[in-house]
Amino acid sequence: MTDTSAPQATPLVTGSEIARLAGVTRAAVSNWRRRYGDFPTPVGGGVNSPLFDLAEVQSWLDRQRKGQEVSVEVQLWQALRGAYGDDMLGGLVDVARFFTGEAGDELPVDVARLARDLAESGGAAAVVSALAERFTDSVRRAGSDQVTSARVVRAVRHFAGEVAPDATLFDPACGISSLLLAVGPEQGPRRCGQEADARRATFAQLRAVLTAHIGADIVAGDSMRDDQWTDLKADLVVCDPPVGEPDWGREDLLLDPRWEFGTPSRAEGELAWLQHAYAHTAPGGRVLMVLPASVAYRKAGRRIRAELVRRGILTQVTALPSGTAASHALPVHLWQLRRPLTPEDAATNVRMVDLTAVDPDGSLEPDPEQMAEVPLIDLLDDAVDLTPGRHVEDSHRDFAVEYQTLRRELTEQVRLLAELLPALVAGEGPSSLDGPTVSVSDLARAGLVEYGDPEPVSTSDQLDTDYLQGFLRSAGNTRRSTSTSGTFRLDSKGARIPQMDITEQRRYGAAFRALQEFEERARRVVELSRDVTALARDGLGNGALAPER
Repeated sequence: MTDTSAPQATPLVTGSEIARLAGVTRAAVSNWRRRYGDFPTPVGGGVNSPLFDLAEVQSWLDRQRKGQEVSVEVQLWQALRGAYGDDMLGGLVDVARFFTGEAGDELPVDVARLARDLAESGGAAAVVSALAERFTDSVRRAGSDQVTSARVVRAVRHFAGEVAPDATLFDPACGISSLLLAVGPEQGPRRCGQEADARRATFAQLRAVLTAHIGADIVAGDSMRDDQWTDLKADLVVCDPPVGEPDWGREDLLLDPRWEFGTPSRAEGELAWLQHAYAHTAPGGRVLMVLPASVAYRKAGRRIRAELVRRGILTQVTALPSGTAASHALPVHLWQLRRPLTPEDAATNVRMVDLTAVDPDGSLEPDPEQMAEVPLIDLLDDAVDLTPGRHVEDSHRDFAVEYQTLRRELTEQVRLLAELLPALVAGEGPSSLDGPTVSVSDLARAGLVEYGDPEPVSTSDQLDTDYLQGFLRSAGNTRRSTSTSGTFRLDSKGARIPQMDITEQRRYGAAFRALQEFEERARRVVELSRDVTALARDGLGNGALAPER
């Protein structure tokens, strides 16, 4: 018997799986893709998560002599996984303590040996940084928001721009300090952080020491309920706060002075973090806050958003590329606030930047068509929707062309509408349904009608479908289909239609068909009228349109 089954497809692998196969970091694989023109091209997946043919990858690694043996870095990670299991953060803390001389005998012998060997070639700081990167990647793949992704760090660093060497930086939810240590020059700035998880705070502090970030001070504690930096005023506050946590302390903090723009609801914990960050901002200082896209439009946060806009504190909202967040592909925004030096120093516009269509690993410098400077008054409507895409699209609309196009279409639709209305004259007698009639159910039993969706149709050349459906919608049949409570329910089986020869049926059917087309085109006229009116009002209001002279 001949085997006709299809050959088995070659397995596909992600960039992270290639990194593990080759014993390198995910960033190294990204560098290979950019550096080597012969690196295998993706055969599946999407822009943010490409998939590669495993056989092609293995062949390429063999040619490049990469992945021939497991690197010491991978051996160290595997040894930590074997010794600590799911408690990898505890392993990272012990390795960091080992390098600072704070560890006793708690670090397993094989882990200590591998860490020492790796540090001899690249230094302790490189070892801890590599382990932190692997930890971030492993947590991201597990679908957790415990850490800030490398792409978020890159975006915040980009939009933070130049930071003065004598600046004070603050992150009130610093995690393992990836964001706090990445912004600004390595030497000079004072870095202050707070983290609710004590072990993450410990690792963050040890990491800062080992990477020579002098002046870093990271403490443990709940920033909402137990602020350890009550007197701190920073030049730059960066934060990727916890998302979707209803128990952020609202009931305990209803009268807290940090709620300068309004007390957030239980569902708006992110706006509590935003106000906490702003409370720690010095005059002229800035806040860069990573927030879910829904914060820009949720009804519960409208009042707080309005206050941020009205006072000229919100300066920019950037919709980051899809895939930027750690554990999901949902879009995230980067909000930028600035504390004015004086009332006259407040912002008069909010810059909206929409990068949602950009490669998350590509350039973050927006093109002109991806930006819009929106006056504050244009944001202070009933919704106070701060979604960048909405405002960027509006700002780049050609109102004049769009208005003329809609106007022409409306004019044409109105002209056709008048032509569709059939010419009708006075009838010669009583209602057609008062004379000889036949029920639709009888027609169906005779095989002349079949029940369609939503109305019955003729199956015979002796019955016109338009005639049939037109009389089904007539007042007489509508009354039969209306209950005593006033509810309308079309009961075509109980409906009746007049008995006429096929010639008369077609005459009536043509009139009913014209009325149906008239009704459908009238609905289109209403839609166009609504669209062109809204467009004209917006264009006249924002200066894109003006009355003819």
